[in-house]
Amino acid sequence: MTMHALKMYDYHIWANGVIFDVLKKLPENIYHQEINSGFSSISKVLSHIYLTDHMWFSIISGTSMKDAMAAASQLSEQVERKSLKEIQELFGDLSQENKALLNIHINPESTILVDNPYAGLLDISISEIVIHTVTHGGYHRGNIATMLRQLGHTSDMQDYILYLYK
Repeated sequence: MTMHALKMYDYHIWANGVIFDVLKKLPENIYHQEINSGFSSISKVLSHIYLTDHMWFSIISGTSMKDAMAAASQLSEQVERKSLKEIQELFGDLSQENKALLNIHINPESTILVDNPYAGLLDISISEIVIHTVTHGGYHRGNIATMLRQLGHTSDMQDYILYLYK
């Protein structure tokens, strides 16, 4: 895997950790609290990030997109009901599995033909999938920051440049 894709994935793990650290400081009910936003709760946003990461890395492993989406759909309700501590553990386990998978790919520019039922066929490199999961996670961590503000709380910054300073 290229240094850049691996570094971006490490950033993704770090930024998710920042969100978990913020949420652990807040009242427990905030995590599942219903809110009028793009997602109905913070737990649903984190579940979406988790399930999407799970799906794309399953595709990198050789699972078809159709099967990976079906597996994510089956896990969805169960993951959404998890406590903050439990979802953080799931993220930790998934991140370790994904990093191990990335480390076995000698050529990050090797491509996978993805048959997306909504958009059709796409020949995409493994490194592009990694970058997609990182940017997807960043978008939804922004959703969480907005939701926290709506609930009268603040988030911490998760900018890539801050990650570089760590």
